[in-house]
Amino acid sequence: MRSVSASSAVPTAAMAKLYASEVAHRAASASVQIHGGYSYVRESEISRFHAAAKILEISEGTNEIQRNSSPERW
Repeated sequence: MRSVSASSAVPTAAMAKLYASEVAHRAASASVQIHGGYSYVRESEISRFHAAAKILEISEGTNEIQRNSSPERW
């Protein structure tokens, strides 16, 4: 098993968080487009998925901050 230092794990985790949250948002947005008005009903699963995807983008640092962080810093 390969040893991973904390200094190399942090940027990898940040990139993974950024990628996963963007993919979740794209998938949720596509679902809203497909299902139309029904997707805005609060009780629908699509509405919950869309809200959860937005929370993923905000939690643990917004995607803009993650994206604008200097790669040299990592």
